[in-house]
Amino acid sequence: MTPSLISLLKKVDTPTVCNAIEVAQGKRGFNGFTRGNMMCSAPDEPAIVGFARTAKIAAVNPPTEPPEIIKARRMAYYKYMAEGPSPSVAVIEDLDYPECIGAYWGEINTTVHKGFGMSGALTNGVMRDLGDLPDGFPVVAGSVGPSHGFVHVREIDSPVSVFGLTVRPGDLIHADRHGALVVPDDVVDQLEGAIQKLLSTERIVLDAARKSGFGFEAFEAAWSAFEKARV
Repeated sequence: MTPSLISLLKKVDTPTVCNAIEVAQGKRGFNGFTRGNMMCSAPDEPAIVGFARTAKIAAVNPPTEPPEIIKARRMAYYKYMAEGPSPSVAVIEDLDYPECIGAYWGEINTTVHKGFGMSGALTNGVMRDLGDLPDGFPVVAGSVGPSHGFVHVREIDSPVSVFGLTVRPGDLIHADRHGALVVPDDVVDQLEGAIQKLLSTERIVLDAARKSGFGFEAFEAAWSAFEKARV
């Protein structure tokens, strides 16, 4: 992934990337995205872009394993997150879903992960400390809550599921206030050009619609030009 693609992905929203993937694939039907309503801690910040570092957590019930195993796994988790390829995104499946109670993402954890150089977090679980989370580390989560419960790490570096989206370690993630998606490996090299083409063709209709006196005839002409340009 080139620096110019990373920069471009941070400037566009997730719906744009969804559409651009279909442009690159030459067909409709891309379905590698989250379902349902998610919440974003920083809806006005740039999109979260990076390679997935995955884990599973739980918080409703206390862990049943010996404390030394829980502690060792916790430290292994942080080491794993700190050493991922850049840019990286923490993608965390809360196994208690849809009854999640443990706010894994609060002021301390977000600040630690940002310090590791990570771009943000995606989870079906809970976030808290809104207003105290660091700038530049958005969290896209399933809910907001006050407590961490008995939150503990269950698994590291395995496929996870977040709002209907399966994420594997190393997948390229794009996420914002709309939800998240996984960029298919076979379109990465074409994605920058596809985004640029999408934006330029959309302007044909948008520019026309914003002009004074816009009506059906102007729309019909603009739409015809739009369809020709996107082929």
